[in-house]
Amino acid sequence: MLKFLALFTLLASATVHAQPPLQTDLPLKYMEQVNRDSSGQPLVIFLHGYGSNEQDLFGIKDDLPSEYNYLSVRAPMVMQEGSYQWFRKKGEGAYNGETDDLKSSGQLLLEFITLATNKYHTQPHKVFLVGFSQGAIMSYEVALRRPEAVGGIAALSGRILPVLRSELKPDEKRESLAIFIGHGTADQRLPLSDGTEANSLLQSVSLEPEFHAYQGVGHSISAEELQDLSAWLQRLNP
Repeated sequence: MLKFLALFTLLASATVHAQPPLQTDLPLKYMEQVNRDSSGQPLVIFLHGYGSNEQDLFGIKDDLPSEYNYLSVRAPMVMQEGSYQWFRKKGEGAYNGETDDLKSSGQLLLEFITLATNKYHTQPHKVFLVGFSQGAIMSYEVALRRPEAVGGIAALSGRILPVLRSELKPDEKRESLAIFIGHGTADQRLPLSDGTEANSLLQSVSLEPEFHAYQGVGHSISAEELQDLSAWLQRLNP
């Protein structure tokens, strides 16, 4: 998926900070901005898109609520130096993923979430995945299969893959999940229909996602979407 260059153009006037060191103590490598003295502080975990890395989404933390701790995770599958993916694309046509990759990355991510929840002294219902593109797909995969691990997800320019879609049934374990869906109307990589179909599917299994379509926005994140995401996170931690 496209890197997050459009966002940095929008935020070009922001102060540039040195990137924090890469952390390697958990099952996936990651960057952090945290208050180590806190206990019970909510935690956001960023999941980047195809061909990108942990630095890609990390900058948006400065536009999100300061009350949160923030981690940004590197996907486990190396494409080339500085370029990673959560899973390989399967076949042609509508975007789909290799089943084995989805399972292995999903398990690694679940282990990461569990250990990070303990490390940063918080609770699962205060952990929120914020994923872009492939990262949004992984957010759906983990949260909808293992809803007890997180409090919610923000799926930005993503979709629910066919296998997961076919398996979803109403389940009271999922009913407390907070879900934000954001999608550009001009997205040529994952079309708007992927977002609207995810919204409809989740409603059909008794979930209540907050859906936003962004007029004229392609496969990227707009300033308006950041504002809506920030407001959503703020409402989850008033």
